[in-house]
Amino acid sequence: MKKKILLGLWFTFLLAAISYLFWQNEYQYSLPTPIPQNYHDIAMGSKVELKCCVTDQRPVFIHFFNPECPCSRFNVPHVSGLIKKYRDKINFKIVVLNKEKTFTIEEIQNKFDAKIPVYFDEEIAKNCGVFSTPQAVLIDASQNLYYRGNYNKTRYCTDADSNYAQQAIDSLLSHTNAPSFDALALRAYGCSLPKCTK
Repeated sequence: MKKKILLGLWFTFLLAAISYLFWQNEYQYSLPTPIPQNYHDIAMGSKVELKCCVTDQRPVFIHFFNPECPCSRFNVPHVSGLIKKYRDKINFKIVVLNKEKTFTIEEIQNKFDAKIPVYFDEEIAKNCGVFSTPQAVLIDASQNLYYRGNYNKTRYCTDADSNYAQQAIDSLLSHTNAPSFDALALRAYGCSLPKCTK
Protein backbone atom coordinates (compact mmCIF):
# COMPACT_ATOMS: atom_id res chain seq x y z
CA MET A 1 0.00 0.00 0.00
CA LYS A 2 2.79 2.40 0.94
CA LYS A 3 4.54 1.59 -2.31
CA LYS A 4 1.40 2.49 -4.31
CA ILE A 5 1.06 5.83 -2.51
CA LEU A 6 4.71 6.68 -3.16
CA LEU A 7 4.35 5.65 -6.79
CA GLY A 8 1.20 7.79 -7.12
CA LEU A 9 2.96 10.77 -5.56
CA TRP A 10 5.94 10.29 -7.85
CA PHE A 11 3.73 10.21 -10.98
CA THR A 12 1.80 13.28 -9.75
CA PHE A 13 5.05 15.16 -9.19
CA LEU A 14 6.33 14.08 -12.62
CA LEU A 15 3.12 15.20 -14.34
CA ALA A 16 3.22 18.56 -12.52
CA ALA A 17 6.87 19.07 -13.53
CA ILE A 18 6.12 18.24 -17.19
CA SER A 19 3.10 20.58 -17.17
CA TYR A 20 5.17 23.39 -15.66
CA LEU A 21 7.94 22.93 -18.26
CA PHE A 22 5.38 22.87 -21.07
CA TRP A 23 3.87 26.12 -19.75
CA GLN A 24 7.28 27.79 -19.34
CA ASN A 25 8.68 26.77 -22.72
CA GLU A 26 5.71 26.43 -25.04
CA TYR A 27 2.12 27.21 -24.09
CA GLN A 28 2.56 30.70 -22.63
CA TYR A 29 4.16 31.80 -25.91
CA SER A 30 1.17 30.59 -27.92
CA LEU A 31 -1.05 33.08 -26.07
CA PRO A 32 -1.39 36.64 -27.39
CA THR A 33 0.93 39.13 -25.73
CA PRO A 34 -1.05 41.42 -23.40
CA ILE A 35 -1.39 44.95 -24.76
CA PRO A 36 0.35 47.43 -22.42
CA GLN A 37 -1.87 50.00 -20.67
CA ASN A 38 0.00 52.95 -22.12
CA TYR A 39 0.16 51.47 -25.64
CA HIS A 40 -0.27 53.90 -28.52
CA ASP A 41 -1.36 52.09 -31.68
CA ILE A 42 0.24 53.07 -34.98
CA ALA A 43 -2.25 52.39 -37.77
CA MET A 44 -1.25 50.68 -41.00
CA GLY A 45 -0.52 53.30 -43.61
CA SER A 46 0.66 55.84 -41.02
CA LYS A 47 3.84 57.81 -41.64
CA VAL A 48 6.67 56.39 -39.52
CA GLU A 49 9.50 58.77 -38.66
CA LEU A 50 12.63 56.66 -38.38
CA LYS A 51 15.60 58.81 -39.32
CA CYS A 52 18.00 56.16 -38.06
CA CYS A 53 16.72 53.47 -40.38
CA VAL A 54 16.20 55.23 -43.71
CA THR A 55 19.33 55.22 -45.84
CA ASP A 56 18.03 54.96 -49.41
CA GLN A 57 14.81 54.70 -51.40
CA ARG A 58 14.29 50.99 -50.74
CA PRO A 59 11.56 49.78 -48.40
CA VAL A 60 12.76 49.12 -44.83
CA PHE A 61 12.22 45.85 -43.00
CA ILE A 62 12.83 45.98 -39.24
CA HIS A 63 13.15 42.78 -37.26
CA PHE A 64 12.44 43.33 -33.55
CA PHE A 65 14.49 40.75 -31.72
CA ASN A 66 15.32 39.63 -28.20
CA PRO A 67 18.08 36.98 -28.01
CA GLU A 68 16.64 35.76 -24.67
CA CYS A 69 13.10 35.25 -26.01
CA PRO A 70 12.41 31.64 -27.10
CA CYS A 71 10.10 32.83 -29.89
CA SER A 72 12.81 35.15 -31.21
CA ARG A 73 15.39 32.38 -31.16
CA PHE A 74 13.15 29.95 -33.03
CA ASN A 75 12.64 32.24 -36.02
CA VAL A 76 16.30 33.28 -36.55
CA PRO A 77 16.77 30.84 -39.50
CA HIS A 78 13.58 32.15 -41.14
CA VAL A 79 14.61 35.81 -40.78
CA SER A 80 18.12 34.96 -42.05
CA GLY A 81 16.49 33.39 -45.10
CA LEU A 82 14.42 36.52 -45.76
CA ILE A 83 17.54 38.68 -45.50
CA LYS A 84 19.44 36.51 -47.99
CA LYS A 85 16.51 36.36 -50.41
CA TYR A 86 15.54 40.06 -50.43
CA ARG A 87 18.67 41.98 -49.35
CA ASP A 88 19.05 43.61 -52.79
CA LYS A 89 15.49 44.96 -52.76
CA ILE A 90 14.80 45.59 -49.07
CA ASN A 91 16.78 47.56 -46.50
CA PHE A 92 16.95 45.18 -43.51
CA LYS A 93 17.53 46.33 -39.92
CA ILE A 94 17.49 44.54 -36.57
CA VAL A 95 16.34 46.21 -33.37
CA VAL A 96 17.42 44.37 -30.21
CA LEU A 97 15.08 44.80 -27.25
CA ASN A 98 16.43 43.42 -24.00
CA LYS A 99 16.92 45.30 -20.73
CA GLU A 100 18.45 42.43 -18.81
CA LYS A 101 21.61 41.75 -20.79
CA THR A 102 23.87 43.58 -23.23
CA PHE A 103 24.79 42.27 -26.65
CA THR A 104 27.24 43.54 -29.23
CA ILE A 105 26.37 44.39 -32.82
CA GLU A 106 28.73 41.64 -33.99
CA GLU A 107 27.01 39.01 -31.80
CA ILE A 108 23.64 39.85 -33.32
CA GLN A 109 24.98 39.98 -36.89
CA ASN A 110 26.62 36.58 -36.38
CA LYS A 111 23.33 35.07 -35.20
CA PHE A 112 21.71 36.10 -38.50
CA ASP A 113 24.84 35.57 -40.62
CA ALA A 114 24.28 39.06 -42.04
CA LYS A 115 26.23 42.31 -41.79
CA ILE A 116 23.18 44.55 -41.50
CA PRO A 117 22.58 47.51 -39.17
CA VAL A 118 21.69 46.64 -35.56
CA TYR A 119 20.05 49.11 -33.16
CA PHE A 120 19.39 49.00 -29.41
CA ASP A 121 16.74 51.74 -29.34
CA GLU A 122 13.33 51.15 -27.70
CA GLU A 123 11.99 54.32 -29.32
CA ILE A 124 12.02 52.55 -32.69
CA ALA A 125 9.62 49.95 -31.27
CA LYS A 126 7.39 52.69 -29.85
CA ASN A 127 7.35 54.58 -33.17
CA CYS A 128 6.30 51.40 -35.00
CA GLY A 129 3.68 50.30 -32.44
CA VAL A 130 5.66 47.20 -31.43
CA PHE A 131 5.31 45.84 -27.88
CA SER A 132 6.61 42.29 -28.18
CA THR A 133 9.34 40.23 -29.81
CA PRO A 134 9.70 38.84 -32.37
CA GLN A 135 7.83 41.24 -34.63
CA ALA A 136 8.26 42.24 -38.27
CA VAL A 137 7.76 45.79 -39.49
CA LEU A 138 7.77 46.71 -43.17
CA ILE A 139 7.89 50.38 -44.15
CA ASP A 140 7.41 51.39 -47.77
CA ALA A 141 9.67 53.77 -49.69
CA SER A 142 7.45 56.71 -48.64
CA GLN A 143 8.03 55.78 -44.97
CA ASN A 144 4.48 54.53 -44.42
CA LEU A 145 3.80 51.50 -42.23
CA TYR A 146 2.93 48.72 -44.66
CA TYR A 147 2.96 45.73 -42.29
CA ARG A 148 3.47 45.11 -38.58
CA GLY A 149 2.97 41.60 -37.30
CA ASN A 150 4.16 38.04 -37.02
CA TYR A 151 6.30 35.94 -39.29
CA ASN A 152 4.25 32.78 -39.33
CA LYS A 153 1.45 31.05 -37.46
CA THR A 154 3.89 28.37 -36.31
CA ARG A 155 6.68 29.10 -33.88
CA TYR A 156 9.27 27.52 -36.14
CA CYS A 157 8.05 29.38 -39.26
CA THR A 158 7.49 26.08 -41.07
CA ASP A 159 4.04 26.72 -42.59
CA ALA A 160 4.60 28.12 -46.10
CA ASP A 161 0.94 29.18 -46.35
CA SER A 162 1.29 31.52 -43.38
CA ASN A 163 4.62 33.22 -44.11
CA TYR A 164 3.00 36.55 -43.28
CA ALA A 165 6.11 38.74 -43.34
CA GLN A 166 7.25 37.25 -46.63
CA GLN A 167 3.77 37.71 -48.12
CA ALA A 168 3.89 41.37 -47.09
CA ILE A 169 7.32 41.80 -48.73
CA ASP A 170 6.17 40.11 -51.95
CA SER A 171 3.03 42.24 -52.04
CA LEU A 172 4.95 45.48 -51.52
CA LEU A 173 7.58 44.63 -54.13
CA SER A 174 4.94 43.69 -56.70
CA HIS A 175 3.06 46.97 -56.02
CA THR A 176 -0.20 45.21 -55.22
CA ASN A 177 -2.55 46.00 -52.37
CA ALA A 178 -1.44 44.63 -49.01
CA PRO A 179 -2.93 41.19 -48.43
CA SER A 180 -5.71 40.96 -45.87
CA PHE A 181 -4.14 39.14 -42.96
CA ASP A 182 -5.96 37.22 -40.24
CA ALA A 183 -5.65 37.84 -36.51
CA LEU A 184 -2.76 35.38 -36.20
CA ALA A 185 -0.70 37.63 -38.45
CA LEU A 186 -1.52 40.93 -36.78
CA ARG A 187 -1.97 40.07 -33.08
CA ALA A 188 1.29 40.17 -31.12
CA TYR A 189 2.64 36.89 -29.74
CA GLY A 190 5.92 36.31 -27.94
CA CYS A 191 7.82 38.19 -25.26
CA SER A 192 6.37 41.49 -24.04
CA LEU A 193 8.24 44.76 -23.65
CA PRO A 194 9.86 46.54 -21.88
CA LYS A 195 11.71 43.60 -20.31
CA CYS A 196 10.78 41.19 -23.12
CA THR A 197 9.39 38.58 -20.74
CA LYS A 198 6.06 36.82 -20.98
